[in-house]
Amino acid sequence: MIPVPALPRLGELETAVLDHLWAAGRCDVKAVYRAIGAARGITLNTVQSTMERLFRKGLLAREKVSHAYVYSPRHSREELGARAVQDVIGRLLQGEAAPLLEAFVDLAARTDTANLDRLEKLIARKRKASR
Repeated sequence: MIPVPALPRLGELETAVLDHLWAAGRCDVKAVYRAIGAARGITLNTVQSTMERLFRKGLLAREKVSHAYVYSPRHSREELGARAVQDVIGRLLQGEAAPLLEAFVDLAARTDTANLDRLEKLIARKRKASR
């Protein structure tokens, strides 16, 4: 398995910026400020610094358009969620997957037995794709 780089820690404002970009799509700093910064009582510079930090962390892409950068997420919400889960599991289990798999299957079965069918289909798809 290819090791996935650890997900950088995100602050509340960084998470809010990512949430906004996932919902709205590509935006410049002023658009993000109008959407989330003004209501929080923070400055345009704070939003700009936050977006620059997310760019340096590899979570945002940016493109120069006229005199301003337009930012977009490098990863979907689902991809980032998967990375976060892999990071936590990797640190907790230190490579030992069996207890996690057993707990996951138990949880899926307790939540809804149809989840077991979904898991079987997902596993079959993964096996087919890896061949």
